[in-house]
Amino acid sequence: MPWLSLLSYVFGGAFLANAIPHFVSGMMGRPFQSPFAKPSGQGLSSSTVNVLWGFFNIAVGYVLVCRVGDFDLKSTGDIVAFGAGGLLIALFSARHFGRFHGGNQPEQP
Repeated sequence: MPWLSLLSYVFGGAFLANAIPHFVSGMMGRPFQSPFAKPSGQGLSSSTVNVLWGFFNIAVGYVLVCRVGDFDLKSTGDIVAFGAGGLLIALFSARHFGRFHGGNQPEQP
């Protein structure tokens, strides 16, 4: 199992997971943070920008997972690498965007 393929699957999982909030927010007509906002990653971008950014993430994720190496859904190593990338970007996003949307606050009883 080549390590370069596994690294590609980690990044592919991250790109595909990152596509979800951008694409969904854009499709719902809601602005969302993106690298193109001012300031980058903090300000809001239009729904159209988010749909395009989400689609770009899907395309890059597809290339990294389906066109690099021989990704196999039945291979534990491939799935762990893919899932780790998705989980890492999800945790980073939760902490980063939680600052703006109140997601980092503890639950009130």
